[in-house]
Amino acid sequence: MNLLLTSGGITNQSIEHALIELLGKPIAECRALIIPTAVYPLSIGATLAWQFVTGAWEDNRMTSLGWQSLGILELSALPSIGRERWLPRVEEADVFLVDGGDALYLAHWMRESGLAELLPSLHAVWVGLSAGSMVMTPRIGHDFVGWTPPSGGDETLGLVDFAIFPHLDHPDLPENTLTHAQRWAETMPIPAYAIDDQTAIRVVDGAVDVITEGHWTFFPR
Repeated sequence: MNLLLTSGGITNQSIEHALIELLGKPIAECRALIIPTAVYPLSIGATLAWQFVTGAWEDNRMTSLGWQSLGILELSALPSIGRERWLPRVEEADVFLVDGGDALYLAHWMRESGLAELLPSLHAVWVGLSAGSMVMTPRIGHDFVGWTPPSGGDETLGLVDFAIFPHLDHPDLPENTLTHAQRWAETMPIPAYAIDDQTAIRVVDGAVDVITEGHWTFFPR
């Protein structure tokens, strides 16, 4: 599975072009599954989920790019239904569009649903927004811990070997400064990227590069 790990979604032409390259065919020929699960621990999670699914958020066009088909994959529902009812849809998907919110909550339900163990065998592209990107890292750092998983800690899935600090210098998040990102990175035992909403990290067969029309910083270890 190849990854397009964004802070703010598909926010500019460079990120959109990178997505099309990863898909290997036009968006109009691709089947997408939307994963809104991460957003529900937030106080206005239900509203944010609706905005993401319907494409009502004008700054992010992830779900309104003209996909051949769209479906919603609610991970917290999957353990209560037979795998045969949802697995075929997962296996035929070309892309997963994964909303932000709480990365630890998302990681928990990815494991509980069985999706996490399936990821290495899938050929779809994973497009994450904020927490939907952070969930692929080994850990998120205590600054980003909101919902506490049963096991405690800040560990996520570890499909990549770096951490992500999203929404760098976002006007609505005055605490997300480069200084804050640097302090956060110093607490992490792994390399880390701080990225703004005009930036994405592309991972293809383990190779990492940055797609940007904004700004970002890499913190090596």
